[in-house]
Amino acid sequence: MDIIRGIIGIVSLLGLAFVFSNSKKNINWKLVGIGIGIQFILAIFILKADVLAGFWAPLGWPMILFQKVASFFVVVLNYTTEGASFIFGRLGHGPEHEDSLGVFFAFQVLPTIVFFASLTAILYHYGILQFIVRMVSKGMQKLLGTSGAETLSVVSNIFVGQTEAPLVVEPFIKKMTKSELFVVMTGGMATIAGGVMAAYVAMLGAPFAEANGLEIQVAQQLFAERLLGASLMAAPAALVIAKILFPEDGEPVTKGDVSMNVEKTDANGIDAAASGAGTGLQLALNVGAMLLAFIALLAMFNGILGWGSDITGITGLLGESLTIEMMLGWVFAPIAWLIGVPWSDAVNMGSLLGTKIVLNEFVAYLKLAEGVSAAQLSPKTIAMATFALCGFANFSSIAIQIGGIGGLAPSRKSELAKFGIKAVFAGTLANLMTATFAGMLF
Repeated sequence: MDIIRGIIGIVSLLGLAFVFSNSKKNINWKLVGIGIGIQFILAIFILKADVLAGFWAPLGWPMILFQKVASFFVVVLNYTTEGASFIFGRLGHGPEHEDSLGVFFAFQVLPTIVFFASLTAILYHYGILQFIVRMVSKGMQKLLGTSGAETLSVVSNIFVGQTEAPLVVEPFIKKMTKSELFVVMTGGMATIAGGVMAAYVAMLGAPFAEANGLEIQVAQQLFAERLLGASLMAAPAALVIAKILFPEDGEPVTKGDVSMNVEKTDANGIDAAASGAGTGLQLALNVGAMLLAFIALLAMFNGILGWGSDITGITGLLGESLTIEMMLGWVFAPIAWLIGVPWSDAVNMGSLLGTKIVLNEFVAYLKLAEGVSAAQLSPKTIAMATFALCGFANFSSIAIQIGGIGGLAPSRKSELAKFGIKAVFAGTLANLMTATFAGMLF
């Protein structure tokens, strides 16, 4: 039944993209079919490799490699604790430590962003990340037939953010076709940066471990695998959805291939680590400030809605005060059910999806962590939500991309603004597609 519902969900998402396509006759259905196949294969190796290994042991090897990579994020969290405890003392110790004072977001989660940004800068300085991106993008380009520039940008988004990834193709942005530019935007919307991925592992691991009686490292490993899998699957998903919504009708300059040249701005590894830490600190402060403001605003609007629902008698009809999350849940519940979420969880899942789009994925993951802690969601829904929220597709990202990508190619700013809403839609569909595969194989 899960597989049938999953197929219906995938077809429905593709149908939505087709309806809003700006050139239905130019859609490359071969690319779409291969892209979906890549996602399905990745989903099987990520979620069902143990079953495959039962038939033939080597089929389990990709999963072993994947688990090793995912465990890297757990190790990062452990090392971050060392640095955080040096600065903040016991406040930096999470629930896994006997002397922990409790969960403190500012002292336990935000430092993860700083350390991971520093580590990423070192890997970039020595060309390690570039090598991985180049290998993955070449394989995907050969399979899908996409241009070198758009493929490089999308694959880079697996590891870095939506403003950093376009830097690898900066010389080509001015000459990109409209379809390529839309792919660059969609790739940024459909993925998350490595630094915040580690933060989400920390956010979700602790409540899941407590709710299910697991060691926190086991729970963190589980979410690291899911989030990494979601990011990997989002790359082909972004290309598929983008090429349906905005098919290629021009001649890309980098149709054959493109070299990846990223200028080194740091003198050595130590300089890279320092500058990366500075960048990470800025990001962590921005995240903290954004969460403080958004959650406070959400509480204020909920207070106003609650007052209104009390005096109008709506509270009596509902049995509780009206909230923004409740309204978003009603709006997005049908979509949640369509992709395979049990109807009993559809409103809660819909609320998470709406929160991600209207506010951002960080607030949505915080709400998911609260739902996990309160045992409000089934294991399948938790898994699907982890995939569905794993992307920057929200309204504020439009401004971020106009500023970031537009800064690299000022002549394309008007097009970036024009494509903004559609890129959020495309990124959301890509995330929902990866979640559908996760639910199908759960």
